[in-house]
Amino acid sequence: MELLGHALDAMAAGALVLDDTGRILFANAAARTLLRPLAPEGRLLAEALPGADLSELAAAAATGEHIRITPDRGPAIEIQPRALAPGTYVVTLAQVRTDGGDPLTGLADRGRLRAELEANLARIRRGGQPLAVLCLDLDRFKEVNDTLGHPTGDALLRRVAERLRKTVRGEDLVARIGGDEFVIIQTNTRDPRAADALARRLVEAVCRPYVIDGQAITIGVSIGIAKAPCDGDEPDALVRHADLALYRAKAEGRGNYRFFEPEMDAQVKARRALEQQLAAALPCGQFHLAFQPQIGLESDRVAGFEALLRWTHPERGAIAPGEFIPVAEECGLMDQIGAWVLSAACEAAAGWPASAMVAVNVSAVQFRKGCILPAVTAALAASGLPPGRLELEITEAALLQNADAVVAALKELRALGVRISLDDFGTGYSSLSHLQRFAFDKIKIDRSFVQGLAGDSDRQAIMRALAGLGSSLGIEIVAEGVETAEQLAQLRALGCSGVQGYLIGRPLSCEAATALAAAQRVADAACGAGA
Repeated sequence: MELLGHALDAMAAGALVLDDTGRILFANAAARTLLRPLAPEGRLLAEALPGADLSELAAAAATGEHIRITPDRGPAIEIQPRALAPGTYVVTLAQVRTDGGDPLTGLADRGRLRAELEANLARIRRGGQPLAVLCLDLDRFKEVNDTLGHPTGDALLRRVAERLRKTVRGEDLVARIGGDEFVIIQTNTRDPRAADALARRLVEAVCRPYVIDGQAITIGVSIGIAKAPCDGDEPDALVRHADLALYRAKAEGRGNYRFFEPEMDAQVKARRALEQQLAAALPCGQFHLAFQPQIGLESDRVAGFEALLRWTHPERGAIAPGEFIPVAEECGLMDQIGAWVLSAACEAAAGWPASAMVAVNVSAVQFRKGCILPAVTAALAASGLPPGRLELEITEAALLQNADAVVAALKELRALGVRISLDDFGTGYSSLSHLQRFAFDKIKIDRSFVQGLAGDSDRQAIMRALAGLGSSLGIEIVAEGVETAEQLAQLRALGCSGVQGYLIGRPLSCEAATALAAAQRVADAACGAGA
């Protein structure tokens, strides 16, 4: 007990040793200060700390949870019991401070967070123990606010805050810095695995379902972690590094945690540079469209073209759409870029023969922001293109995001006379329920499905069934990514309506697409068209 007493006396937090009756065998200096004026040794815990319950304490020791005691007078005290040996407990105590608090959750606010971080970092510079900063961001919280309302969202934040309090130690600090963002300071992390263990507990705690006003709610949390002093010894740098790690955690699928790594800083700087360059690309005329032909297998003639966005950077050259389109969606540029694509595609198609369609990919962001209908209306009006010659391609992933709103927007577009195509069918989300929600004009089978068609009897059966379904419902079935004559012959035999791919023609310039549309040459002539 003497060695244990010396160790506990060195702790900044209050600590007690109890026997199995709840009697206090030892109290360190911080605990004696916290429980004054009574001398705690020899007393029952319930005498020294009214409201404490031995059975509740034993249960919390088994689960690792915290207990908050609110005396009639004085501030609340948070305790965490741990079993030291059979019949003996060590209990840590921390006063719950209410100064510098977030009014919604009662957690620390941004000012209190900074003050505590500065004080702890100063102790580290004097030789104190290291710490970890954990930045937390709730996953799917916006959906709760949007669908169930802000009062439910506020209630959920309070419940999350309570779980965070119970998951950390009494000496750790939990702060809410705005919205659904939280920061935790984990002090005295001598064990290098401590932050890892805490992050695991936090993910598990936050992800457990909530029931609010009879409504079951499930959310998640993503966490970024930075350690002091190795990842920084100044408050701003440490929080920024934890935030960079959080960004990585969210990018890698959410519901997990990542530690800061120095290369994250360089990656974020590169990302920010790309955002700035992307914002300048449209006004500087760096975008252009390429047009990939599509043929109808019944006529073997060009049915239309898919408009593909291309970006030629003045220094980097061609930048792949897969690199810049997700950035445009995340940084709020997709509505402007999408409107330009619609305008340019309609203007090009207006010069083609009346039988040639133009297909334009539209982003879920354009639907979510409510800008797709005015953009389509403006593009058709400016170009004079008949609405029936414009086809909008929407992915199944976009349908899964706020499906009711998307379907409502699609119906408005259909009322204009615009054709609607379901793109990337066969990539993992595919469900015939989409066809019940909305009567698509066309289904485009993804290239990954087409490339695995040869020798796969199951895929061939699915394709034959889709072709039959399309014929019954009046829906065109078009296969993408056709690269070999064997694939073309097989798709024709299976009853596919149309095809698109390098065998038919690579993406063309606007001028070349116009010439090909005017010539209306058969598929064999289109196969060798320019790159």
